[in-house]
Amino acid sequence: MTNPSVDELVRIDKWLWAARFFKTRSLAAEAIERGKVKVNGDRCKPARHVRGGDLLDIDNGSTEWQVRVLALSDKRGSATLARQLYAETEASLQRRVAQAEQRKLFTEPSESLRGRPTKRDRRQLDRSRG
Repeated sequence: MTNPSVDELVRIDKWLWAARFFKTRSLAAEAIERGKVKVNGDRCKPARHVRGGDLLDIDNGSTEWQVRVLALSDKRGSATLARQLYAETEASLQRRVAQAEQRKLFTEPSESLRGRPTKRDRRQLDRSRG
């Protein structure tokens, strides 16, 4: 991890990988190509250089983040080092907490069913449907 400087250039796909938003660079590049990552509100390409202070909107499939770039790195390190590369905005943090709470309260209806229903399960389903 290094301090951001004007002459240091790091590709956004490398930075997203180093900051641990994606497991691989290819997943990061694919998300960028699909428009799931925006820099200062604009779509970009994987080869775009990220700079300190840029505001990134990131959707990695399971979570949406809005972060400000604090430092640059093109090497993947520990999670504690990766966390020092960015600062999450307050609105993004509140949104993620609300989504986590909603996921905790909502249970998937098919979660209780395992495989094909038995004859008894089938009768109960038929009775409940009327």
